[in-house]
Amino acid sequence: MQLRTPSWQAKADAKVKDLQSKIPKEWVLQDVDLQKAKEQRTLTGSFMDQFLDKHELEILANDSVQLVASIQRRQYTAVEVVRSYCKAAAIAQQINNCLHEIMFDLAMQTARDLDRHYKETGNVKGPLHGLPVSLKDQFHVEGYDTTMGYVGWIGTYEGSHDLNKVHKNPGQDTYASSVGVMGTSIEALKLLMTSMLSTEPWNDDPNVVKMPWDYEIEASTLARAHPDGSAKEDLELKLGILWTDGVVRPQPPVRRALRLVFNTLGDLGHKAGQAIVHSLTEYPTRVAVEVLDWKPPSHSTANKILGAFFMADGCHDIHRQLDLSGEPLMPPLRRGFQLKDPLPLLEYQDFTLQGKAYNETYSDYWNSTSSGDGRIVDAFIMPVAPNAAVIPGKYSYGAYTEPINLLDYSAVVIPVTKAEKSIDKFDHDYQPMNGADRKTWEAYDPETYDGAPVGLQIVGRKWDEEKIWAISKIIDTALRTAAR
Repeated sequence: MQLRTPSWQAKADAKVKDLQSKIPKEWVLQDVDLQKAKEQRTLTGSFMDQFLDKHELEILANDSVQLVASIQRRQYTAVEVVRSYCKAAAIAQQINNCLHEIMFDLAMQTARDLDRHYKETGNVKGPLHGLPVSLKDQFHVEGYDTTMGYVGWIGTYEGSHDLNKVHKNPGQDTYASSVGVMGTSIEALKLLMTSMLSTEPWNDDPNVVKMPWDYEIEASTLARAHPDGSAKEDLELKLGILWTDGVVRPQPPVRRALRLVFNTLGDLGHKAGQAIVHSLTEYPTRVAVEVLDWKPPSHSTANKILGAFFMADGCHDIHRQLDLSGEPLMPPLRRGFQLKDPLPLLEYQDFTLQGKAYNETYSDYWNSTSSGDGRIVDAFIMPVAPNAAVIPGKYSYGAYTEPINLLDYSAVVIPVTKAEKSIDKFDHDYQPMNGADRKTWEAYDPETYDGAPVGLQIVGRKWDEEKIWAISKIIDTALRTAAR
């Protein structure tokens, strides 16, 4: 008796095959290379570089700002840049299955049109002329699927076979998502942010606040530090550091990253505060700096409120999309995303009020940090997650970002260090605070995490994007200065 492949699996397999067909033959890797990829600890760097030529590597070594400038001064053409990035993406897809859609043909045609326009007019088309970008699979691009991973959305518009129909699924919008950007440098983030705002999106979307990039705030914040990131006298930044949310203690590489930032900022003259949750001997500092208690309202409260909104419909929308194809929930999600009764309206409204009250309490706390010297903390630094880079099946606690979402604060994530098995030892004597803490503690393995990148988030208040970007640039520069 032959086993039949479920229809959803057949559709998924066909989609994967279709994506593979969009990779040019000259970029297709050999079976021996694919096998070697499975044996690699790190797929980036030398392993991936072997499939690219010298000119392509030269282009890929530039960040976004450098690429845009190079195209404008005609050092590179848009076609050269886009082709290099498409090839790199094709290699990455084959060894890591990281793409839901491939748009190489569209990208190359657009690049040719841009080069032709620049040659004929002498003018570039916008601030991102020729810059390749990738989009999260939630942005609709005409002629391509946007599935968010749902098999039932393949070949449809969010499950609808009427491709001319534009609709939105009902869902909570009390804490709506927003467009964020990722880049390989701090400067790249500003380039993308200012470019998006230059289109004045508030004219097309009434939900967008009319707020152009404030260059004066950016400049005045950057002026508080020297080019190497060190503080200027009487202008030094006043920062808080949240070592733990009191529910799940970060794993050793993350705790070391926090100490590294704390010590670096102290060495360069900035005032770094710290949250006193455990004995201060756990966080030794090499210099005398002002130590402030960073004890905000419980982040557990924020997690509870936000979680109620995220699950308000009882997971019915998720299951409705899964039912389009019959695909099951992924194993890691089966426990937390079982169907439940939707949250009653009065409870929903009550959580709305709780969220407002939490926001006000947190704001009051932030303002209270001015006691003593009359200066309010500019920003605070905290983990993005309790672990370094995520290992599939080992990510069990995402609550280090949830309070920031609830508060609608500005945040920038920067790379700080990498896990080192010789330094970041497993703490056998640690006594977990609860079940979630125990799970994260037990999941840490120095050998497995060795070499994994560790990032931290720099958090500012609502609508403080320019200030928090500038502070992140100062901190990033300070870390690079200290590493020399």
